[in-house]
Amino acid sequence: MLNKPLGVITTARDEGSRTTVLEAVGPEGALGHRLFPVGRLDADSTGLILLTDDGELAYRLTHPRYKVPKEYLVIVAGVPTTRDLQALRDGVKLDDGVTAPAEVEIVRATTGRRDSGQAELRVVISEGRQRQVRRMLHAVGHKVQALKRTSFGPLKLGRLKTGGWRLLSEGELAALRRAAGLEQR
Repeated sequence: MLNKPLGVITTARDEGSRTTVLEAVGPEGALGHRLFPVGRLDADSTGLILLTDDGELAYRLTHPRYKVPKEYLVIVAGVPTTRDLQALRDGVKLDDGVTAPAEVEIVRATTGRRDSGQAELRVVISEGRQRQVRRMLHAVGHKVQALKRTSFGPLKLGRLKTGGWRLLSEGELAALRRAAGLEQR
């Protein structure tokens, strides 16, 4: 588990000079085997990203069929209306189809001049389309200012510092495998 910092890209290798999630956990092979990221977080997003060497687990954690929830804290421009929130809860039409319903709630909201303000939202989705949370919020009229993944299935980011990483415990790995519909090996 890595708490991905801003600007780090979620890929194994980059042709440019950008820092990858694998470089963030140390030199390749430092953990004794080759890892790859489970799903993606954009360079302009932060938070929980998993790295694994288990292809079947990664597939099941990211495929919408297995409905593994991912939770985000999102700061948006403006304060969503009841109608905006309901649209997100019902599923939003995007250019690649309608999203599955999301869990969404306002954690905190502040209003500025001319009622502009911003809001912090808790958003839970079980899909993982490219930039999905950002696109969903844009579709209901709110620009994302910051996005942080705080949980992936049963795993919580907790107090892991930005840029920090740790190995999963046996219990966490078993819970993750159960969430993905895999029996304990």
